[in-house]
Amino acid sequence: MAVNQENVSRILVVLSHPLRREILSNLSEKDECSFTDLMNALKVDTGKLSFHIRNLGGFLEQTPTGKYKLSKAGENAIRLIRDLEALAIEAEVTRKTSVLPIATFKKRAMAFLIDFAIAFAVFLALPNTFSLFAKGVAALLDLNVILFSLVLFWIYFTLLEGFAGQSLGKRIVGLTVVRVDGKKLFYDGAAVRNFGKVFLLPFDLLFGLRLKDERYLRYFDKFAGTTVLDLRISP
Repeated sequence: MAVNQENVSRILVVLSHPLRREILSNLSEKDECSFTDLMNALKVDTGKLSFHIRNLGGFLEQTPTGKYKLSKAGENAIRLIRDLEALAIEAEVTRKTSVLPIATFKKRAMAFLIDFAIAFAVFLALPNTFSLFAKGVAALLDLNVILFSLVLFWIYFTLLEGFAGQSLGKRIVGLTVVRVDGKKLFYDGAAVRNFGKVFLLPFDLLFGLRLKDERYLRYFDKFAGTTVLDLRISP
């Protein structure tokens, strides 16, 4: 069945206004809202809200009590809006990847040392740490202690980079992790790239240098499809 492109254009025009998208989002979250509820939530006057509700037309329905809710078309519009928002994030990441410089080894090493210092400070704050010091170096070098510390370090990197693309060290130095394909970095990609850094760093660096690609300082960056950008250098 052929698609009427004029109808597609009309839908995109209707959804192009941010206030209309906010109206749909509010109704998606709350199921039903009165006119007053929408006016208070969006902080707009009666005339403006009435105008945009009329423009939304078939995306809305009214209940017997006079409240507004999404029609079937409105529910589909919400899915489209969410897809467009995700696309906007990916486009922004792609733009940054294309215009921002790749972080240098020096800056990445500096961020890593800051993160290591933070992790070590947390380790010292753990309840059993002082008892380990009292038992001497042998206790600190116990395999279980080392593995436990490395796992915590890996979780630290994975959670922060998966959430915001930055560990605390990277935030301080002004670096961020992105995917080279422009898509948003999630926890799985952060977990993969940091596994090599935490558990296999010498080999990770060695094989990364052999790639001879400035985007991939470490091999696990190549494996995860990630790179690190410098936010403090203007393109």
